[in-house]
Amino acid sequence: MQNPLYDCLFAPHRGNPDSFLYLPDREISFDEFCKMAARFANAVAQYGLVAGDRLAVQVEKSAQALAVYAACVQSGVVFFPLNSGYTVDEVMYFLENSGAKLMLCDGRNAAALSPVAASCGTKLAVLNQDGSGDFAALALGLPDEFETVARGPNDLAALLYTSGTTGRSKGAMLSQQNLISNAAVLRDAWHFTSDDVLLHALPIFHTHGLFVATNICLLAGAGMVFQASFDLENMLNALPQATTMMGVPTFYARLLADARFDADLVGHMRLFVSGSAPLLADTHVAFEARTGHKILERYGMTETNMITSNPYFGERRAGTVGTALPGIEVKICDPATGATLPNGEIGVLEVRGQNVFQGYWQMPEKTAEELRSDGFFITGDLAIASNDGYISIVGRGKDLVITGGFNVYPKEVETQLDEQSGVLESAVFGVPHPDFGEGVLAVIVAKSGACPDLKNIKEALNQRLAKFKQPKEIFILDELPRNTMGKVQKNILRNQYGAHFK
Repeated sequence: MQNPLYDCLFAPHRGNPDSFLYLPDREISFDEFCKMAARFANAVAQYGLVAGDRLAVQVEKSAQALAVYAACVQSGVVFFPLNSGYTVDEVMYFLENSGAKLMLCDGRNAAALSPVAASCGTKLAVLNQDGSGDFAALALGLPDEFETVARGPNDLAALLYTSGTTGRSKGAMLSQQNLISNAAVLRDAWHFTSDDVLLHALPIFHTHGLFVATNICLLAGAGMVFQASFDLENMLNALPQATTMMGVPTFYARLLADARFDADLVGHMRLFVSGSAPLLADTHVAFEARTGHKILERYGMTETNMITSNPYFGERRAGTVGTALPGIEVKICDPATGATLPNGEIGVLEVRGQNVFQGYWQMPEKTAEELRSDGFFITGDLAIASNDGYISIVGRGKDLVITGGFNVYPKEVETQLDEQSGVLESAVFGVPHPDFGEGVLAVIVAKSGACPDLKNIKEALNQRLAKFKQPKEIFILDELPRNTMGKVQKNILRNQYGAHFK
């Protein structure tokens, strides 16, 4: 039976003895991985899931966690990864909105998540980072063969939530064809082959680490040095094993801060890719001066996977995200009229191609707002194009902050701040950060006669928001800067606090 995504990424590797995952204590071959995935697919079926059902996953990165993705593809179940930093309150919304039938979680979170899952009608099972847990135990006794479920190119393969400007997250629906097309384009654009080994320290609940890094390697037959997270010592030790690396700007800033990271250490490497957040031009220059390599910067979104890329051969232009990838159309448009603007003018970037998602889960109105009838998706990012097609992202609509590669929408944080004792109103924004690309800052205005306790406010946010969303600093102002229409002028705040982390 045809299942295009499984047929492209996994089926060719059944019986392949070559190493796929290089772990700290062992190696896992492609064939072993596919057999693990088949056992997991049998386990998913034992929990009663069928094609089209959603499986929520909030676990730590591991080979087993990645095999759950493969199991979902093979069984036709929609893979729904969640940031491991999300709080119980945040997870409740995701389960309610998605209607997930099963959730896999880390054992240490099971007690807190159990009542939430029960209230949402979601079964709960444990999959720990070391491969233990009742889900893995069930799978261990099941066959390592599974009859692949038939799916079509337009069938839903994954559901990834992206923050909304009102604080309500939106589930981006990604089809099999969305994922296949982008992986194939990137494999060719970045010249991945079975001779490559990718140094993989990215999370796999995010499109960068999952659908970019992993799918490319599977499609090319490349191996991965699979690290749980970015750890400087581990990265320095692993680089000699690798030929390529993908990372967020934070990774490269931290590597450059260590004198051991030099040209000799990476002389055998062929490619460094950066994305998920803007890479400072200074980092480009420093990296090339230290190593002789030019980082290849690219640009994408949860809704589209990758849209543009600097070239493999040719000028990798600092401060830009390159040109449109093959088969993908981009245009810069007037945000008010939607009319295409000439090169050199700033407007909203729109994109069309097989990579563009199917819409937002159970949000037809929001889908209609952002996905035009002609297939162009309105990214909300402000961009400018050079005469030779290089795109520069110059700002972001909706005040999105990207910190360490993760999206933070200020409205969600502001809503929490405004609920705190003594707070009249707040504004959240991002400013340049040498490590995270952008750092989240907040300013609050006190109610008349009140004196907000910043320590208590930070503790409250810690209970309600993932760590990456929490402001690194909170300042108290007499009033927020506003224009004549009463709109808060965050550009003034960004200018005022722009040097805070420098």
